[in-house]
Amino acid sequence: MKDTCPEPMGAAAAAEFSLGKLAELVGGRCEGDARLPITGVAGIREAEPGQISFLANSRYASYLAKTRASALIVDPAVEVSGLPAIRVPDPYLAFLKVVRLFATPLREGYPPGKSPLAVVSPDSELGADCHLGDFVYVGRACHIGKQVILMPGVVILDQVTLGDGCILFPNVVIRENCRLGDRVIVHAGAVIGSDGFGYAHWGEEHWKIPQIGRVEIGDDVEIGANTTIDRATTGVTRIGRGCKIDNLVQIAHNVEIGANSILVAQVGVSGSTRTEAGVMIGGQAGIAGHIEIGAGATIGAQAGVTKSVPAGTCVSGYPARPHEEAMRWQAAAVRLPEMVKRLKALERELARLKEKLALQEEESA
Repeated sequence: MKDTCPEPMGAAAAAEFSLGKLAELVGGRCEGDARLPITGVAGIREAEPGQISFLANSRYASYLAKTRASALIVDPAVEVSGLPAIRVPDPYLAFLKVVRLFATPLREGYPPGKSPLAVVSPDSELGADCHLGDFVYVGRACHIGKQVILMPGVVILDQVTLGDGCILFPNVVIRENCRLGDRVIVHAGAVIGSDGFGYAHWGEEHWKIPQIGRVEIGDDVEIGANTTIDRATTGVTRIGRGCKIDNLVQIAHNVEIGANSILVAQVGVSGSTRTEAGVMIGGQAGIAGHIEIGAGATIGAQAGVTKSVPAGTCVSGYPARPHEEAMRWQAAAVRLPEMVKRLKALERELARLKEKLALQEEESA
């Protein structure tokens, strides 16, 4: 199977493969009856006879004895108690490839064509084999690439560019003058190019600063449901190629996210912050504005990042600090109530000793 950006998949499809064929397709070693028919995939706890599952995390090893799966995908060292298996160095990746074999390509449910309820400005260009669902709106001077899927309710305002193979789920909004590369996936309810949060205080009022920049999104980016990416005040808010952004993420104006970065749910990135390539930001982390996150850095879940983070480091906690240091702080915080109790007892004992010493000094005088 190719290791390029995968084709998006929809619902499960009716399919059957022999265990030996699956092993061949994922580059693994078949152990057991190679003719065993496999008709589906599932997690190790939910799997039923006929399905194949996997074990990639030792925390789930206890389910090996309970699973109803007909076969497992495991690494070479795992004991499977006689179950048929496919042995591979990376069971999770192999399982992903197997899931794709049993899933229907999303495009099969969205054949080329334009709904009579869709509206496309006459001066916009549509590439070949696009699908436009009910109530899609495409504004003036837009360029829509080939094989683009726009599901019901998608709104694309003026002068937007969508590359080939993009998929926009229902009710996505792409604001004016934004640019998406090839094979970008945007999930339901996301808004690309909303105004950045910019105001000038004037007397007792807040005057809106016009947001005249745009958003540029690189190839093979995926953006989760209800995520918002603000347009730049001037210039560009940029999402690098290959980034994967989860649901409910907020990316502010003039932010730059480096290639192949991952932002997990409810992350917030403040204005003009820049991350280099390969950064991973855990859920609910908050990133202050006007700082830099170096290449390959990891930001722990719920971290509060108030200053720049060097490349290749892992930080967590609030305010964010090196992860090992943050863990020591957390461990100390757990002991604080008992430490306060002991400190108060020591203070009482010290006061008692001082009082006793003072009495002794008076008696000796």
